[in-house]
Amino acid sequence: MNRWARIIAVAMAALGLGPAVLPPTPAHAQGIGLPGQNRDTPIEIHADEGIEWQQDAKAYIARGNARATQGKVTLHAATLIAYYQDSPRGGTEIWRIDALKDVRIVSAEQTAYGDKGVYDVAKGVMVLTGNTRLVTPTDRITARDSLEYWEARALVVARGNAVATRGDRTLRADTLTAHFFKGKDNKSKINIIRAFDNVIITSPKEVVRARRGVYNLPTGIAVLTGSVKITRG
Repeated sequence: MNRWARIIAVAMAALGLGPAVLPPTPAHAQGIGLPGQNRDTPIEIHADEGIEWQQDAKAYIARGNARATQGKVTLHAATLIAYYQDSPRGGTEIWRIDALKDVRIVSAEQTAYGDKGVYDVAKGVMVLTGNTRLVTPTDRITARDSLEYWEARALVVARGNAVATRGDRTLRADTLTAHFFKGKDNKSKINIIRAFDNVIITSPKEVVRARRGVYNLPTGIAVLTGSVKITRG
């Protein structure tokens, strides 16, 4: 049983909802799915309305301002559902987490929003859908269809009329990928944004169109390819 299951089971026991007898925790810890997150820290789950254990469905359900915190990252939602399965190492493990309604993933450097989130624990991928956006102190990324967090690759993928804004510049495309890196201050920041299909960059003085683009945020240099058209004035 991994840390998600252990902490939920302990909370259930405290509420009189289930047993507190837990098998050993495997060495591999589960993460919340935000790029740059440390998986080695414990996860804590809180819910204002309590936690329900559905044995037939193999699921734990945390309702009412549910929060899952690991280190400096917190996943918020009205409801969190953690699905578990038998582990080859013995015991059980969480394989999927659903976050329903008013979803937020908050860290010191960025906050992501969506109406719904699905986290594939094995792949370390969180997919947010519905009114999705990512906000950092310097950047804002929105997408019509989805925001995907690829934990191991420190990558965010915005799909469907994706828009990235920094200051007075806007980068728009069908799909944007934002690549994170850790700076000298050990904070996770967006380094490169790649744009695919129907790319448009706007600034106060010009509009640039292309099929693809690569925008280096630290340098402010954008390299565009494929049917490039620049309009000034």
